[in-house]
Amino acid sequence: MSCCADPRAGFSGQFGTLPDAIRAAITPEGTGGRLVLHVPDIHCAACIANIERALAPCCPDARVNLTRKTVTLGWDAPTFDPSDAVTILRNLGYTPQPLATASDVRDRHGAELMRAVAVSGFAAMNVMLLSVSVWSGADGTTRELFHWFSALIALPALAYAARPFFRSAAGSLAHGRLNMDVPISLAILLAAGQSLVATVAGEGVTYFDAAITLTFFLLVGRLLDHLTREKARASVGRLAAMRPPFAHVVGTAGTAPVAVEDVRPGALIEIAAGERVPLDARLAAGEAAFDTALATGESHPETVTAGGEIMAGALAVTGPHRLTVLRPSADSYVSRLAALQAAAENVRSRHARIADRAASVYAPVVHLLALGTFLGWMVAGFGAGAALTTAIAVLVITCPCALGLAVPAVHVAACERLFRQGLAIKDGAALERLERIDEVVFDKTGTLTVPSLTDPAAIAPADLAAAAALARHSTHPVSRAIVAAAEAAGLARVIAADVRELRGRGMEGVIDGRRVFLGQGGPDWAEDAAPAGGRLVFLREGAAPLPIAVTEELRAGAADLVARLKARGLPVTILSGDRAEAVASVAAALGVADWHARLSPSGKVAHLAARQRAGARPLMVGDGLNDGPALAAAAASIAPADASDLSQTAADLVMTGPSLAGVWAALATARGAHRIVMQNLGIAAVYNCIAVPIAVLGLASPLVAAIAMSSSSIVVTLNALRVMRGSTSGIA
Repeated sequence: MSCCADPRAGFSGQFGTLPDAIRAAITPEGTGGRLVLHVPDIHCAACIANIERALAPCCPDARVNLTRKTVTLGWDAPTFDPSDAVTILRNLGYTPQPLATASDVRDRHGAELMRAVAVSGFAAMNVMLLSVSVWSGADGTTRELFHWFSALIALPALAYAARPFFRSAAGSLAHGRLNMDVPISLAILLAAGQSLVATVAGEGVTYFDAAITLTFFLLVGRLLDHLTREKARASVGRLAAMRPPFAHVVGTAGTAPVAVEDVRPGALIEIAAGERVPLDARLAAGEAAFDTALATGESHPETVTAGGEIMAGALAVTGPHRLTVLRPSADSYVSRLAALQAAAENVRSRHARIADRAASVYAPVVHLLALGTFLGWMVAGFGAGAALTTAIAVLVITCPCALGLAVPAVHVAACERLFRQGLAIKDGAALERLERIDEVVFDKTGTLTVPSLTDPAAIAPADLAAAAALARHSTHPVSRAIVAAAEAAGLARVIAADVRELRGRGMEGVIDGRRVFLGQGGPDWAEDAAPAGGRLVFLREGAAPLPIAVTEELRAGAADLVARLKARGLPVTILSGDRAEAVASVAAALGVADWHARLSPSGKVAHLAARQRAGARPLMVGDGLNDGPALAAAAASIAPADASDLSQTAADLVMTGPSLAGVWAALATARGAHRIVMQNLGIAAVYNCIAVPIAVLGLASPLVAAIAMSSSSIVVTLNALRVMRGSTSGIA
């Protein structure tokens, strides 16, 4: 393969034999790019290990997502050729496709599994009835006739229903590798083949019932796994589907429907009561109520005042209202949530990696064990028939389906539950870290408190508009409060030039040829004019400083959350860069004794590092631009929905609603998921410790082995679904 040129050049004709549909799906990122491929042939942990190991030399950052059946390629080097990775996947026996086709492929795969379950289930019932007749004492011609009827029912049913296993196993073997479907297919074929030979010969025992029952139960387990993953995957899909495809844009001639992809930020749109908001927007005037339960999990409508933000997908309870579009459709809150969910599933926890490694070596071990059993029984003089029957039972009973499902099924269910409770998990390994948290650290402003201007009417409109012009360049909660106050007053926008941040102090710029400043203290050119005490001030060159009084209210759910954490024995700490008296007031209101004021971003990181050196595992909850390093330094981290982009990037989880209740939900779900993971791993381990010796000693027929193995997989999957139902919630 030849090397490609700079990916920013448009990608056309630069990637060897890369199909046009796949080339069009590449997203440029800096000097490299990103490509997400749908690979429907991914079925198990062995697939993940094989793909990532094969891609590692050319693309070390390649990640396989079992839930979405995708392979994500990310690269920085402009010389990387993604067609090399596509060729590797094809050589491994996989069929990479553009992600745009994923939904249709999943629908076909689910329908195929449903049909296969129906066919195998119907055949299994009829073959079992015939087998009962044989077991009841039928012999001679009657016995042979029942065997032939069983063959006529089972063999066509197996040829149709077992195709998912046969295709996967054939593709794996054709490229010199093993996956979990190889021993499954071998067991089905051996059981059916031995039974057909016995039927033709008119003597011996047949296992048509075992082969078709094994297929039925395996298909049920795979269908349950498919439905579980589809349910989790559908969370963001449901949200996106509820977003209207058109927005009613207000123009000089009235409103006109425009596709959401064509609506630009700053456009004015109108929605009526009962309609959903098509794009992230800000309420232009007045007051409105929106139902955001679809995304946040909050059951009561949220009241929004002028200047307040409304996410795409929210349902207008009142109306009509006019909204100002904030960002394009591709950057909407819904799109970001989808990206967070996908990222969560791409990262596997320590438990998942252990299970993956175990499952990847399980197939060759199973084959060696079955071969050893066959040879052992032959040496012991039991004959080829008995030896083969026992080897088949070993192949069936040792299938690693339960082990392969033990962790990912729980992880998928936990992600679904968190999303329903208003949390988007960005780092899948965070679930494991959250389970081990033993203290919680909060930022104050914007996290525990929501600021607002004490008396915006006392500020001259020209000064408030100028302060808002600087505030629009900041994501600080106080800046958002100033912008909201200016928009609520209906003030015209003022443009500030040469705006820059004075780290730790505020923002400065130029308006109408005069320097202006908004922040604490003052800039270098007016330090003496700024009031002492670090209070918020607006300065205009040549004019007297204007103090801006800010009132802080506790964020919804903050007091209840702190009380619950303390009741469960989790110490709570507040780290803030604000004044000591402001931090002390909030700490007293929440009953928090351990608080620290006047901390810089490096001070917060140092505090967290010291706690971790002492053996603590702190959870950091913060929202500001200066909280990004602290969020990254903590053992686990959560950012509110209105956090800065840096904080959301650094955090492990992002809350999609205004309440802090999501912090409790995250801790409870993580601990519940951990218990279920340990239970599932225990179920898989105990099952194998008991079942393998029984099968090797010949104490389980292939039919009993099929029922036992399939039952263990179904038990593991159903146990994982308890996380989704929330029956494991609560912090122990």
